[in-house]
Amino acid sequence: MTNIKHKTAWLALLLTSLVSASSCKANVVDTNGEQTRGVPETGSVNSVRRMTTERAAHTATLLPNGKVLVAGGFAGGERLASAEVFDPGTNTFASAGNMNASRAGHTATLLPNGKILIAGGYNGSYLASAELYDPAAHTFMPTGIMVTARSGHVATLLNNGKVLLAGGIGTGWTFLSDAELYDPATNTFIATGGMTTARESHTATLLKDGQVLITGGHKGRRPAITIYSSAEIYNPASGTFSSTGNLTVRRHKHDATLLADGRVLIIGGSDERDGRGAYRNAEVFNPTTGTSTAVGAMNEARYKLQGTAVLLNNGKVLIAGGANRAEVFDPATNTFSFAAGSLGTMRLFATATLLKNGQVLITGGYDDSQAVSANAWIYRT
Repeated sequence: MTNIKHKTAWLALLLTSLVSASSCKANVVDTNGEQTRGVPETGSVNSVRRMTTERAAHTATLLPNGKVLVAGGFAGGERLASAEVFDPGTNTFASAGNMNASRAGHTATLLPNGKILIAGGYNGSYLASAELYDPAAHTFMPTGIMVTARSGHVATLLNNGKVLLAGGIGTGWTFLSDAELYDPATNTFIATGGMTTARESHTATLLKDGQVLITGGHKGRRPAITIYSSAEIYNPASGTFSSTGNLTVRRHKHDATLLADGRVLIIGGSDERDGRGAYRNAEVFNPTTGTSTAVGAMNEARYKLQGTAVLLNNGKVLIAGGANRAEVFDPATNTFSFAAGSLGTMRLFATATLLKNGQVLITGGYDDSQAVSANAWIYRT
């Protein structure tokens, strides 16, 4: 009997070790179809109930009450005016009515007064219109008209409460260098200094000193496309842009995230070949020196992932878009680890939103066959 007890205990210990090992290692297939063994995992992604509508190139914005407003985008060749709200208490979505215009490629910015500024986009025309979502009244109301109609631009809430909108594409498929400011005190847009370069598919990151870092992007279309390694900084005090150090590679359709130490993680994107030229590489921009330094490679090549890299409460960065699995960057070690679970297919032009409970909501996007999804997931550490 004693011998049986020893064998039982030994088997239990062995099983525990195997389970523990399988929980922190994963056998995955890389972008070349080859199996990669032993990649560490950090956190997990699990599906939740679907959105009410399939969406890509939409926005998802955390509301003051902890819910998330999901608005616009496109599906089935149509631009959407519909919006919905995600409730993290029930992990479900409910209709939030319609915007005043259908929009894809627009921006949504939470203002200090708790309202959300929704600006620009495309619905067959490039839009100069903007509107405010009031979460208390559950309504969309028109606000001031932008200086320039634009889609695919960037929007950044400045420390003074105004919103910087820069670049994108305008009427006549014009690549824009101009920028403007929205003032919530007057509900008006006014021009500010222009970027040094016309850009689309670029990023904008609010730095700790209140300035805004703009990176990469492109102008023109294939075969005459120009993709940038250049970067510039907007100074709200002077209302001007000035060049800063270049990125280590040319990239567009990438993402950028402010780290807890004030540096900026810049990941993925692609070259002129779009998906066939998608990057695994990553770099960190140091605003103190104005220089970028390579920090290794992600486990998956990713592009069309703008807005899906999220700074977590533990200081790490969740990278949720551009591939069929999410991964996490650890700035302490400059390493990338897969998250457990799968997004099923590539998630292009999806969204990722940090919730008040520290989890991350991932919504929509389309796959490499351009099938738009209503699926949604929650990332948990």
